[in-house]
Amino acid sequence: MEEKYYLDIVVKKEKLSDGSDVFVAHCTSLGITSQGENIDEAIKNIKEAVELYLEEQPEIAEELELSVSLPSFSILEVVKNAKTAKIVG
Repeated sequence: MEEKYYLDIVVKKEKLSDGSDVFVAHCTSLGITSQGENIDEAIKNIKEAVELYLEEQPEIAEELELSVSLPSFSILEVVKNAKTAKIVG
């Protein structure tokens, strides 16, 4: 039976120096980043990068905590010059 790992992935739209858009995918669990021209491509590329990383460093896979539930996610809303912030999700 295959072991499954659930890793946190964050995808953000960013601008390149030439002004074009790029979608940057970051695996917060492993500190790996990739990119793509759209969200689907960025996710496909980060999945490939994670698989290659774990293939090259199998001891990292052994250290990952197996989880039966998906990671949680929240958005933090911050107001410029604010003294407090609130969790939005």
